Amino acid sequence: MYQRIFKPVLDVTFSFLALMLFWPLFLFIATLILVFNTGPVFYLQDRAGYKGRPFKIIKFRTRHNVANEEIPDLTFIGKILRRTSLDELPQLINVLKGDMSLIGPRPLLLEYLPLYNEEQAKRHNVKPGITGWAQVNGRNAIGWQRKFELDIYYVRHCSFLLDLKIAFMTIGRIISGYGVNSASGESVEKFKGNN
Repeated sequence: MYQRIFKPVLDVTFSFLALMLFWPLFLFIATLILVFNTGPVFYLQDRAGYKGRPFKIIKFRTRHNVANEEIPDLTFIGKILRRTSLDELPQLINVLKGDMSLIGPRPLLLEYLPLYNEEQAKRHNVKPGITGWAQVNGRNAIGWQRKFELDIYYVRHCSFLLDLKIAFMTIGRIISGYGVNSASGESVEKFKGNN
């Protein structure tokens, strides 16, 4: 009942209210990116959603959009956005569109789909989220296997109380920067399968 009815209603309601509340910040960040970065304001990438269906995730651009070795890949503004997780703010639009939930396993690259084992593939039995159980329990500081274990735990125990716990823990993690190691520009190692 919660996953089918109440969770989608909460997703749409809170994402709409958040966009209304944060639109000045949204506009401010977009302006900074236009002034100090190169390329478009938003970064779109194909990700795997519910049941593995592809969708385009929306983020604020944190990297330059030019092939120039003299320009650092991750921009100054991008480092701040990564450190504060504000680059994820446009995903509220994904939630309104129905591609994502506020809380759920993070949507990963389409190229990972054939690499999951049967258990890991169950992470797609719920909509992906802006934040999730794996994000508040290590995020980039833990390995792929542990991330998948936490994702599956969420799928099996999804409830209003768990979502509420994750929401409050997310606020604490953002403030502390816990588990964020990509602000330096280093990419998280790609998932290469279970062998």
